Amino acid sequence: MRALRDAMGLSLRDLAQRTGVSAPMLSQVERGETSPTLAVATRIAAGLELTLSQLLRLDEADGVTVVPRSERRGGGARRSGHTYEIVTPPLPGQRAEVSEHVLAAGASTGGPGDPPMHEAGSRETAVVTHGSVRLVVGEANYDLDEGDSVTFDADLPHHFENPMNGEARFLSVVSAGLRRS
Repeated sequence: MRALRDAMGLSLRDLAQRTGVSAPMLSQVERGETSPTLAVATRIAAGLELTLSQLLRLDEADGVTVVPRSERRGGGARRSGHTYEIVTPPLPGQRAEVSEHVLAAGASTGGPGDPPMHEAGSRETAVVTHGSVRLVVGEANYDLDEGDSVTFDADLPHHFENPMNGEARFLSVVSAGLRRS
């Protein structure tokens, strides 16, 4: 917590004013001499402009989570010829998800009329790693070859297609609800 407070340029007194938690109590929490109640932890998180789950993760050992290939979460197939795996760990408060998609020849991730599967304000970036794919957003088509990338509003109706004869692969990063209204 101290490193974040320092990065934000906040003294203990500043944080105490923002949270309504006394500076001595904040100091004890930072030094690990006491554990705050849930109510106090929530006030500290708000004062640091974090969610409670983000604050609780600050004390993780090294902040690194490895997901071995064998432990990826399978997304199954929404349609025949489309498989995907989520390669990011299911951590609390995580605001982005990376997935690897495989499309057989002629397959798609969805189709016209399918509702968007991402929350309002989501953004998606996709990078074609093998073959070629077509992104369809509404009535517009975007043809992408190996190495090409695209970023778009993921809450719009969209899907990817493989119009080629061979398999296509792409990585997708979806950032949840980041657009400000």
